[in-house]
Amino acid sequence: MNRNFAMLASLLLAGCAGTFTPVAAPTDPQAAFFKQLSRLCGLAFPGALVSTDAADADMQGKPMVMHVRSCSADRIEIPFHIGGIGPGGDWDRSRTWVITRTGTGLRLKHDHRHADGSADVLTMYGGDTADAGSAGRQDFPVDAESIALFRANNRLASVTNIWSVALDADSYVYELRREGRQFRVAFDLTRPVPAPPPPWGW
Repeated sequence: MNRNFAMLASLLLAGCAGTFTPVAAPTDPQAAFFKQLSRLCGLAFPGALVSTDAADADMQGKPMVMHVRSCSADRIEIPFHIGGIGPGGDWDRSRTWVITRTGTGLRLKHDHRHADGSADVLTMYGGDTADAGSAGRQDFPVDAESIALFRANNRLASVTNIWSVALDADSYVYELRREGRQFRVAFDLTRPVPAPPPPWGW
């Protein structure tokens, strides 16, 4: 009986050979992107403006530093410091990129503050991802809340904004684009620098 059972089992297994294909575990590009960015927590990196729009002439050639200052399971705060354009020609520490995980994807918001810590009239604008993106790049089309904010402050050109963050082993690139406008800064992840002071108001 045992021998017959063994023969039957071997026949069944032989019949299945070549028909079973293991299914790879599903991947989540946004989770991978968020995890990769989280690994930089606590570190700061030098950067520069690489776009050439005349609107950003005051930033051309200025030193820049991004600091992955605070991370949690669902939120990453990245102050963006620009040298030489702050009060008295000092550092401008008004900008912080805030990337959060939502129930449907990722969200990018821009926290803008004055040197006294008070909120700028244009603050916490941004957008949510519209697709899965990739582990190395996420796009954030402007959201309805930000469109309303831009319209209320006569910034109509900004209602079609798309922001992007691209990330690989060597670089972090932030970009704003819309028709007729591009702002792009790139940071060298191979050259950590000392952490800067906190952004204004934090």
